[in-house]
Amino acid sequence: MIPAIGAAGPITTLLAGDSTLESAEVPSLTYRMDWDGKRILSHVDALKAVEQAAVKILRTDRYEHLIYSTNYGTEWSLVLGKDRLLARSEIRRIVSEALLQDERITALEALDVAFIGDTLSIYCNVITRYGNFQLRKELKESV
Repeated sequence: MIPAIGAAGPITTLLAGDSTLESAEVPSLTYRMDWDGKRILSHVDALKAVEQAAVKILRTDRYEHLIYSTNYGTEWSLVLGKDRLLARSEIRRIVSEALLQDERITALEALDVAFIGDTLSIYCNVITRYGNFQLRKELKESV
């Protein structure tokens, strides 16, 4: 039902003086992904939810899915198969930019990029408001 506008304008007094709405923390409760089984199981919250979100961000190609905003995901195609010396700093930028879009993630520390054969390995410590965790991502480099 759409509320009617009163004689004095829209009704806003219900929310205006309520300080609990402004200070309430939004829960990070979400579904739990089973990446190997390709299914959704149960729920996760707090640090585990942020950890799962970080993995999901790094697995999602930016601009490929209309359901996500243009700020969501990574642009691996910009660096994979390119000169490794130049790609190293660009990979750091891509990972930082992608993960820091999540407001629960406050910083990335010790972000390390390594090339071992045709595999790209990324390691970092993710600092969140729920705690910290180590993140590792490996990609096969397409030449």
